[in-house]
Amino acid sequence: MDPRVEKLLKLPNKQKAALLGLIVALIGAGMFFGLIQPKLKQQKELQKKLDGLRAQLTESKKIADNLPRFKLEYAQLNKELENALTELPNQKEIPTLLTSITSSGKGAGLDFLMFKPKPEEPKDFYSVVPVDIKVSGTYANVGNFFVAVGNLPRIVNISNVEFTSPKNVGAKTVYTINCLATTFRFLDKKEIKDDKKGKDDKKGKDVKTGNK
Repeated sequence: MDPRVEKLLKLPNKQKAALLGLIVALIGAGMFFGLIQPKLKQQKELQKKLDGLRAQLTESKKIADNLPRFKLEYAQLNKELENALTELPNQKEIPTLLTSITSSGKGAGLDFLMFKPKPEEPKDFYSVVPVDIKVSGTYANVGNFFVAVGNLPRIVNISNVEFTSPKNVGAKTVYTINCLATTFRFLDKKEIKDDKKGKDDKKGKDVKTGNK
């Protein structure tokens, strides 16, 4: 018999029990860290994935349950977009719109002293069309003009209103009024492309020259 085994057999029972317990503990630890712990980790990851899929399923079910409402809202937004688009003219309609503005002013009793379109200001998909206006008339004439412009089917904003040079004409006080009329128009695809190209070219030049 191996002397080491024989030596172990001669140990007192308490020591044998302690040694046996240590061996069992070592075997248990090996099994836990080598077999059980990886399985527990895998189980945890699978549980996490399952919870994620359940949450995704719940969210998908909510969307499916609300699909009729989403479709209705989408249709309503499309309708509102169509209505908004009708308020922005295209390039061909701008002269007609400007004529409508002058007609509204004359209809309100104003005398036009200046009607000067300024350079357009291109934006992402539309262009701002500003017009300097100088007219002569009374407060009532100007009020009626603003109301008439507000009732036009197209968007026209009036700003920078300034009353100057008051003078009495009969029983009325007549002013010279300066203001800025601003309307908007859609850019066609070619204009959007050309505007983007111009901005890119300018940006490239600024980078080369070090301008900010």
